[in-house]
Amino acid sequence: MQRNIIGAIILAGTAVTMSGCASTPVVSYGDVTAMQTVSTDFSSSDLQQIAGTMVDSLLIFPEVVEVANQRRPVLLVEVVKNKTMQHIDTESVTDTIRTKLIRSGKFRFIDRTTDDAAVNEIKTQQNSGLVDKAKSVAVGQQYGAEYILTGNISEIEQSSNRVRDVYYKFTLNLKNLTTGILEWSDEKEIRKTAKRRAFGG
Repeated sequence: MQRNIIGAIILAGTAVTMSGCASTPVVSYGDVTAMQTVSTDFSSSDLQQIAGTMVDSLLIFPEVVEVANQRRPVLLVEVVKNKTMQHIDTESVTDTIRTKLIRSGKFRFIDRTTDDAAVNEIKTQQNSGLVDKAKSVAVGQQYGAEYILTGNISEIEQSSNRVRDVYYKFTLNLKNLTTGILEWSDEKEIRKTAKRRAFGG
């Protein structure tokens, strides 16, 4: 009798262990540049396409090349505006574009997202009495942006019983803040279509 009880406990423990192993997910790394066709929603593949195409277009534009060859102009990249009905992490899109431009070595950048922290630090240096005045940052010495890069993502969706077609358009504009002239503009288009199988197909 005792042996039967011990055997039952061992079998139960083995079953629990095996079921736990069966439910453990297998995780692997994927290619971040690989095309994703899971759905018609905006995806990381679309982000890679947009960032690469737009940065390449900007960097080879004649007027931009001429200015960048003489010096590194100061650029402010505004957060891309989402004009779609989807939740899109436009800060991530903006960061990717800015990072690719920084890596080109053609521009210098202003980051307005850290202005509050920068102002607080300068106030501390100037007014707290903790920092040697000779070693503190002077007020009013920061660079202003010469150009501003703005963009937006929009979509047009058409659906039927079995087909969902989504057209995305991403636009970027480079404006000269001194002259007010729009120096460069380009757009990237992406179309995604999803078809449902017929019943029983």
